[in-house]
Amino acid sequence: MWQVFRKKAWVAWRVAGGAGMAGLLLAASSAWAGRQLEEPLADSVRTALSAAVGRSEPRLVFADAGQKRQCEQWAQALEAKLLKRKPDELVRREFLLTVCYEARRAGLEPSLVMGLIQVESGFRKYAISSVGARGYMQVMPFWSRLIGNGDPASLFHMQTNLRFGCVILRHYLDIERGNLFMALGRYNGSRGKATYPDMVTAAWRQWRVAEPTQVAQGAAPTQP
Repeated sequence: MWQVFRKKAWVAWRVAGGAGMAGLLLAASSAWAGRQLEEPLADSVRTALSAAVGRSEPRLVFADAGQKRQCEQWAQALEAKLLKRKPDELVRREFLLTVCYEARRAGLEPSLVMGLIQVESGFRKYAISSVGARGYMQVMPFWSRLIGNGDPASLFHMQTNLRFGCVILRHYLDIERGNLFMALGRYNGSRGKATYPDMVTAAWRQWRVAEPTQVAQGAAPTQP
C-alpha cells in the first residue's frame, strides 16, 4: 500500500508541475479548509478507525530510542522554517515531533502532513472554518461522534487533532487505493477537482526533507 501511495503521490506532483505553484502557495497561506463529507461507515471500518484514534487523550510513545531519534532529527531540520509561525521553541519542537509521530503512525510522510496543515489552517491551532472544521488539520466535528469520544472540543487538542487528521487521510487513501489526488479531494470535500490537491502537493514540496525510515509504535512498517 505504501509503495502505491508513493507512486500516486509522485504522479500527482508531476501533474501539478512546478509552474504556477508560487501563486497556489500564496493562496494556501490564508487556509483552504473545505467540508469533509459525512459518509456511511461499515461497522468494521468504524471499529478500526475508532481503535486507530483511541478513546483517551493520545501521547507520544515511541517504540524505541531509534524511532524517537529519527523524528527528532526530522524536527530539527524543519525548526528554522517554522520559526515565524511558531516562535516559541518548546511549542515548535513539540508540534514537529507530534506531526512526525502521528504521520508515521498512520503510514504517511510527515512532510505531506505539514503541507496539508499549511493549506488547511496555516498552522493555526484554533482555526475554525466557515463550515465548522477545527484545528490544525481542519477536522469536521462529526468525526468525534463517529470514531472519537463525542466531544468536538477535543479537536482543539494538538495531538488529538493531528491523530484524527492523519487517521482520516489514511482512511481516504485506503478508499482511493493509494491515489493521493483523489484522497486529498475527499479530505477537502472537493473530490475530483485539482485546486486543493495541487496546493497540498506544492506545500508538501516546501517541507520535504530526508524522511525517517521507521514508524511510531502501532503503525505498519513503510517500504523504502
